[in-house]
Amino acid sequence: MQLFSSSPPFCAALHSDFGLVLIPILVLLGLFVLQWRHPRFDRRLPPGSMGWPYFGETFELYTENPNSFFTVRQKRYGSIFKTHVLGCPCVMITSPEAAKMVLVSRAHLFKPTYPRGKERMIGPEAIFFHQGAYHSKLKKLVQASLLPSAIKGSVSEIEQIVLSLLPTWKNNTINTLQEMKRYAFDVAMISVLGNKRDIEVEGIKHLYHSIEKGYNSMALDLPGTPFHKAMKARKLLNKALRGLIQKRRESGDAQSGGLLQELLRAKDQKLNLNLSDSQIADNIIGVIFAAHDTTASVLTWLLKYLHDNDDLLESVTREQEGIQRKMLNEKRGFTWDDTRRMPLTNRVIQETLRTASILSFTFREAVEDVEFEGYFIPRGWKVLPLFRSIHHCADFFPQPEKFDPSRFEVPPRPNTYMPFGNGVHSCPGNELARLEMLILLHHLTTTYRWHLMGDDDGIQYGPFPVPKQGLPIKVTLKNKNRT
Repeated sequence: MQLFSSSPPFCAALHSDFGLVLIPILVLLGLFVLQWRHPRFDRRLPPGSMGWPYFGETFELYTENPNSFFTVRQKRYGSIFKTHVLGCPCVMITSPEAAKMVLVSRAHLFKPTYPRGKERMIGPEAIFFHQGAYHSKLKKLVQASLLPSAIKGSVSEIEQIVLSLLPTWKNNTINTLQEMKRYAFDVAMISVLGNKRDIEVEGIKHLYHSIEKGYNSMALDLPGTPFHKAMKARKLLNKALRGLIQKRRESGDAQSGGLLQELLRAKDQKLNLNLSDSQIADNIIGVIFAAHDTTASVLTWLLKYLHDNDDLLESVTREQEGIQRKMLNEKRGFTWDDTRRMPLTNRVIQETLRTASILSFTFREAVEDVEFEGYFIPRGWKVLPLFRSIHHCADFFPQPEKFDPSRFEVPPRPNTYMPFGNGVHSCPGNELARLEMLILLHHLTTTYRWHLMGDDDGIQYGPFPVPKQGLPIKVTLKNKNRT
């Protein structure tokens, strides 16, 4: 008796029909993946890999050590290569000459841009995404609030933030990145809102941090995704800022200072620029982003490098103690002029900016088809000058992995050191960032010491590359007899 018969005829037919459907689908899927990885144009694209459909190589970019990600591809493909990140086809370039071409000499062919998701989070009217008359007028306003003449008066206020913050670290284990974000946000509020602190600030801080969590996510605006949560917070932040802007407009307070005052007065400054509340809100969010996360990340690396180079830490401390003695002898507080008397500490900051390369690259977009070094860059593709690769090139910085501030005793070659970008879209806030780093380092090195908790030397993104786990450290009072 046959207990197990073969499949009934209808099952065989079902399997047969299923196979007839599945095989073409698999073939089409394979062709789609092949077309994605090797897009076809009439002219020669740079070599490289586009990764997986839609996601490209985004996951690899934001999980690998950034030095490894760029170095591996540069060795495999050369100084110019294609990839696909954050939903955008990209061409990455790694030479100073190419960076200068994109950012300066042929900048009209490459408009400033970000991936669409990042642009939506910051705001489409922010200064980063524009060129021409609107950009140049906005830049004058932003620069007016960030010039040395404007921020000199903020020294004592920034110092008070430091003097309130540091005692909370004493004999505690802190997450360096999160503490530096607290500090950088408070300083950013001074640069944006001036000397008038509004009750809305705490709410703005909370909403901004919610946006930040989704900054490096794929632009999937679906419930539960980091991007969706960030965009919900973005709408609430826009509402909060517009309420604050309206309150400032109605008060007519022209003495509070800061970027907000400059933007509100734009119509009265012969710029022919009448900004809406939405445009002002986008630019405030953009400046907070630029002033907050980058500076906090650099400060985190500063503490890491000083900890790892004990002799250098003691030399910086001696320099800062000399300034401290001068202040005591002259019976005065910390001043802007003191920051001009810190050559070693300034070189340490320069080397941190090079080694950490927080701004690994910047985004541009080809406004027309471009031929470069024998390759075709299609209109609409993103073009990314890789500052990190240039900063870590042994041809320009011998032993690039070594932390050596003395290399900046001699100015670097042109277009090889670009921690704040280059060209008309370079960061206008570099003086403010340097000022807040110097003030914090002055008080930190002369009063405290710190020890790393854990031994993980990896890198994570938060949203910029920082030491793993945000660099947890234990902070104690400095032994006064040590230096």
